[in-house]
Amino acid sequence: MAAYILRRLLLIIPTLLGILTINFLIIQAAPGGPVEQTIANLQGLNASATSRFDGSAQSDFSNASTSTNDSSYRGARGLDPQLIKQIEAQFGFDKPAHERFFQMLKNYLVFDFGESLFSGKKVTDLIIEKLPVSISLGLWTTLITYLVAVPLGIKKAVRDGTPFDVWTSSVIIVGYAIPNFLFAILLIVLFAGGTYFSWFPLRGLTSPDFDQMTMWGQIKDYFWHITLPVLVSVIGSFATLSMLTKNSFLDEINKQYVVTARAKGLTENQVLYGHVFRNAMLLIIAGMPAALIGIFFTGSMLIEVIFSLDGIGLLGYEAVIKRDYPVIFGTLYIFTLIGLLLKLVSDLTYVAVDPRIDFESREN
Repeated sequence: MAAYILRRLLLIIPTLLGILTINFLIIQAAPGGPVEQTIANLQGLNASATSRFDGSAQSDFSNASTSTNDSSYRGARGLDPQLIKQIEAQFGFDKPAHERFFQMLKNYLVFDFGESLFSGKKVTDLIIEKLPVSISLGLWTTLITYLVAVPLGIKKAVRDGTPFDVWTSSVIIVGYAIPNFLFAILLIVLFAGGTYFSWFPLRGLTSPDFDQMTMWGQIKDYFWHITLPVLVSVIGSFATLSMLTKNSFLDEINKQYVVTARAKGLTENQVLYGHVFRNAMLLIIAGMPAALIGIFFTGSMLIEVIFSLDGIGLLGYEAVIKRDYPVIFGTLYIFTLIGLLLKLVSDLTYVAVDPRIDFESREN
């Protein structure tokens, strides 16, 4: 097993390299980078300034603008080429793309992600600052989802075809069909918008006077703020897990070893939790890494935006909009590394749940 773990850890290196390379090439080809955005802002300031001049002054400015047109950037017309070079140097674009790529890889080996192009903060500081919000939302969502979905799925499998199974399936389908952001808006209108009820706060994870509260007051304030975001996340997550659990258990219940166990006189609980549970949970365990990544990062972005939660999902979204390359690649590197490590943890959990599985012997 130690050799298998070592091989998997070594495979993380080329995987990370491949993902970073592909994304670097895509982002470099995408228009509207930080240099272009700065040029557009400068041109906007120039346009604003010329609007206060008379007609002759505007004509002079127009003539001056057309006199320098050596830059390859769109919208750079009329700006001093020396200024363009200064802007490129400011954002690190004064070097060829391949030099910037290899320098990035060198820095990433020591987890040096550089500084944000717009906020001036270190990317690691930004991630550490935003991560607790996403972790808080993701942990509660994951915990509640599994506590609700797994027992519900097991009960649906045991009572397959009964009225309980039918009406719970209907509720699950409706919950799955409603997009997260739409359900979030609905909850805000009903319980936080003031139109009907004002039971929960509209935005943020804590109140402004959170630091002045007692410990018990802080706990209540925290759960008061996080209730609606977690509820929205759970509604969007537990439907798939419930049906997956049900189908996994149904598949195992109909196998021959279950019939044999019942023939030996074992009770239903002994059969279900002593034999079926271990085999049925393998498929659910396999899906945990993808579920955790989705809940912690991708799935929480819209929820963080709607509820004004300053987390990692909102940070990544704003970085893409602003073309803040260090933040984009820093968060991508962290997400990918966490995902690959969670996949390894998933395989190890496979072995812990069912010792008959031996990944090392299957590779030989």
